[in-house]
Amino acid sequence: MEDRAFYRAMWRWHFYAGLIVLPILALMAVTGALYLYKPEVEALLYPVRIAAPPDAQPLPPSQIITISQRYSGDPVTQLLIPAARTESWRVTTRAKNGATTVQLVDAFDGRVRGVIHNGGIMKTIKDLHSLALTGSIGNRLVEVVAGWAIILCVTGLYLRWPRRGQPALAIRGQAGGRLFWRDLHGTLGFLSAGVILFLAVTGMPWTDVWGGGLRAVVAANDWGRPKMAVIPWAAPARDALPWTLREGGGAAGAPGDIGVDTVARIAAARGLRHGYQIILPATPGAPYLVATLVQRADDARALTIDAASGAVVQDIDWRMFGPGAKAVEWGIATHQGQQYGEVNRLLMLAGCLCLLALCVTAPILWWKRRKHGRLHPPPPSTPAARRMVAALMLGLGILFPLTGLSMLAALAGEGLAWRMRRA
Repeated sequence: MEDRAFYRAMWRWHFYAGLIVLPILALMAVTGALYLYKPEVEALLYPVRIAAPPDAQPLPPSQIITISQRYSGDPVTQLLIPAARTESWRVTTRAKNGATTVQLVDAFDGRVRGVIHNGGIMKTIKDLHSLALTGSIGNRLVEVVAGWAIILCVTGLYLRWPRRGQPALAIRGQAGGRLFWRDLHGTLGFLSAGVILFLAVTGMPWTDVWGGGLRAVVAANDWGRPKMAVIPWAAPARDALPWTLREGGGAAGAPGDIGVDTVARIAAARGLRHGYQIILPATPGAPYLVATLVQRADDARALTIDAASGAVVQDIDWRMFGPGAKAVEWGIATHQGQQYGEVNRLLMLAGCLCLLALCVTAPILWWKRRKHGRLHPPPPSTPAARRMVAALMLGLGILFPLTGLSMLAALAGEGLAWRMRRA
């Protein structure tokens, strides 16, 4: 009897968790699936591909920058040198009003083949995925939603776990019946819970509160990047860096400029000939930043080069990262479907599609449960079971504070509704 009471209590938490975050999870599933295929989407929409002559050498970076500035009339902030010869170089410029454009330049003939304004369609998809369109509120909402997604996975696995002859993986009944939809929802959830849980946890480092706290803990315990005397990085340099390097900055130096061509030669001498970006100094005395385009976590590398003397102030790579930094960078690369190639990407895509299917089947299943034309939440449990499950859930809330606060609000709302029904 107590087991049934505990089951009903877990069921109510699963139900309310879905009720709170289902629409946002569906949005994240769609945008996350699209973002996994960012290179392919951009290749369809923009002139990313070029015909690279087999023996031709690309123009010097300084000439590419001059062409870009002449084309736009705005100063260049960074230059991306792609890993493949068959891709356009990307030159980012910033207007006086703060608007950014990325010019796709053929590095062999100097022609500007296209322009991406303010990040283009993929920036919009990324902002929708992270709710960045709503600013800091959206970032905190993402943290709340990720926490509730973890609760959905934990409670869903418990509810679907095989017991008393109930299989975890089965689709029974007629296509229009309640049993069919319950089995479809439960089977999909049981199969995909691990991937969805992984996506939720590895998405947390991008958040301000939990992610910022994690970066602080990593830095305080020397689990992250090597320490150095720094000035803070500003955008776009900060955004070009691996997650664990964004808290630092570049060492300040004397005014002067060795030029971007010399920076490219220094990078080449250190083994970076393509597949990296150069962020130009934003202010006098600031260094050049050279950062690799990360596919696998262990690709992460960043050079700071004194703009006046050309001295390499610091050369940071994966081997110098602490265990905390390595764990987070690995999680991010795997979350983005990059760490283990196409198999990794397909697995993350499957997680996104299953999450979307769960968001669709959940309200259908709820509709199938209606009695006498009315929709009802799961039946109430015993007070002891409710308190036990609430304590377990709030334990998760301690790990994810913003989610914990929303849990307290949910408990208060349910208590208020119960008192109103009694009254």
